[in-house]
Amino acid sequence: MLDLFSNLDIHGGLLLLALLFVLFYEAINGFHDTANAVATVIYTRAMSSKFAVVMAGVFNFFGVLLGGLSVAYAIIHLLPIDLLLNVGSFHGLIMLCSMLLSSIIWNLGTWYFGLPASSSHTLIGGIIGISLTNACLTETSILHALNIPQVINILTSLVVSPLLGLIIAGSLMHLLQKYWRNSTKQKQIHMTPIELERCDGKKKPPFWIRMALILSAIGVSYSHGANDGQKGIGLIMLVLIGVAPAGFVVNMHASNYEIIRTRDAINHLEQYYYQHIPSLKKNIQKSPTIFQFESKENSTHLSNSNLNMSHLLLLIKQTQKILNNITSYQILNLEERRQLRQLLMHISDKIEIASSSKKITYEEKVFLKKLKYDILSTVEYAPIWIILLVALALSLGTMAGWQRIAITIGEKVGKTGMTYAQGVVAQVTAAMSIGVASYTGMPVSTTHILSSSVAGTMLISGGGVQGPTIRNIVIVWVLTLPISIILSGSLYWITITIL
Repeated sequence: MLDLFSNLDIHGGLLLLALLFVLFYEAINGFHDTANAVATVIYTRAMSSKFAVVMAGVFNFFGVLLGGLSVAYAIIHLLPIDLLLNVGSFHGLIMLCSMLLSSIIWNLGTWYFGLPASSSHTLIGGIIGISLTNACLTETSILHALNIPQVINILTSLVVSPLLGLIIAGSLMHLLQKYWRNSTKQKQIHMTPIELERCDGKKKPPFWIRMALILSAIGVSYSHGANDGQKGIGLIMLVLIGVAPAGFVVNMHASNYEIIRTRDAINHLEQYYYQHIPSLKKNIQKSPTIFQFESKENSTHLSNSNLNMSHLLLLIKQTQKILNNITSYQILNLEERRQLRQLLMHISDKIEIASSSKKITYEEKVFLKKLKYDILSTVEYAPIWIILLVALALSLGTMAGWQRIAITIGEKVGKTGMTYAQGVVAQVTAAMSIGVASYTGMPVSTTHILSSSVAGTMLISGGGVQGPTIRNIVIVWVLTLPISIILSGSLYWITITIL
């Protein structure tokens, strides 16, 4: 594995520092968000705090391990392709460290005061901050500093997901209250632990209620790992691609079958473009991409003014030339690997633009999406050791520091004590919402979804919510993004100015 770190662009110590920053961020993310999974099972006495946090750590680990990579690269693609491909490794690491340090500072501050805050918001705000600052320092257009469509999509998901959590949890609670409270056994689920203890003298809930609470808590832990763990994987890959391109710019362990699949996708894409030139030409010309491709034989520059179908097909031809007759990326030299990554990423960008056309059918969109997946399969990847490292950092982080935010969720959201039904409904809503988001490539806030789900159950139950707590949560929710933008941008500007 050490051979992958050959031809480092920077000193190994700086690389190690950047990797430690990422792992520290994931550990903080773990203990900051552990309360989301353990608060309800602890406050409903379904599990002791000791076993609850261990359970959360274990299933966070499996969530990272099995959660895929769609969220990881959704975060990375907040940055424009040109910045991802062309930023110098030293400046790239300064940008990454500034972004992570701002996220760590804000997460630690909100955790200290027991305020549920979104690690996703801090990370995305950090990316926006360093991107805008970099645009100012390099005197480039702010409009090109970010992948604006991707930013809009992710911010929309961060805004909409808590509202959906509130509505879905409230609706489920309404159905449960209406159709599941006739028998004595059914009524037990609508009691608080204190109320049930007064009725039958038992401190712990009945077995079936405990199982429902524990299983739903496992679901929250797993889905949290699947979503938030991917962010750390994406950041580590961003570091390694920048500073050790020889080993990580493409998947050096890609099989012959995977390379053939990528080559076939390029060939099919060429055929598709030849068949649809009249309808796609206008869409491709709208692309904001500025791409510099150089080889020993030719140099092609594409910009807004001269990007057309012939240039796009030239990119496809250049990609075919590199991929033809190779069975392993080990055969390629470093420059060829860099060029291949550039070409594949730019071609996938054009697929995204083409698939947004209103003139193509649903079947064609599905076809283009499949081609895009195959084209990126050997450049959007993560070695298993990176996934395990992030999974370990997140799971160990979940086993510490959970008390502060657990108290807020368990005691300070509602005016009355949490019932078993409210705990189950809130956790099922959060687990399902985060799970769907993880496998569709949308980063969401576990903290805000669960908090809003708890609030939704409290409102429907008639107990109401505590105004000061909700006000503080909303204030933190509103301030997290702008503060992260300012903080990361300031740290980046100060560091670059000093150095």
